[in-house]
Amino acid sequence: MKNAQLRAHLKAGIREEWRLRDARQKLGQIGDGVYIEDRVDFMRYPENIRVGNHVVFKEGAKICPCNKEASIRIGDNTTIGYQCYFFASSQITIGDDCLIAPFVYFVDSDHGIDRDKKINDQGNITAPIKVGNDVWIGTGAKILKGVTIADGAVIASGAIVKSDVGPYEIWGGIPAKKISERS
Repeated sequence: MKNAQLRAHLKAGIREEWRLRDARQKLGQIGDGVYIEDRVDFMRYPENIRVGNHVVFKEGAKICPCNKEASIRIGDNTTIGYQCYFFASSQITIGDDCLIAPFVYFVDSDHGIDRDKKINDQGNITAPIKVGNDVWIGTGAKILKGVTIADGAVIASGAIVKSDVGPYEIWGGIPAKKISERS
């Protein structure tokens, strides 16, 4: 079974069944075998969230399409760690068989910074985020707008990713850069 160590310790009781039933009523799509821990929030436009089969959401995750056109898609057999945040003004797509460690932050937009306007009056600049299959993103990493992370890549803990990552590459640092490749 995929991610056997984690999944061996999941215990679906009545509270988890209630959370799953609630998610089925709100989300645009949710697959079989999904596990949702306490305090996971599907925010603003939950109907724009699509979740594959056997996805695990650990406690405190926040999944938020920020407007009616924004969407978030999470593939099969993917684990979303504790306190992960997904904020989509455009689109965030996560592939199959991914491991997203705790405290990872995805945001596909930022604000304009023109000098002649107040920051609060400036619009968002958006670009989709795409994460391929079989990707591991380490604790505390931040994935910024417009980034594509290819299949098999690894992002080190604490990295700030603002450039595309190639297949099976290992990236780390601030800003993140290629440091190795999976062997």
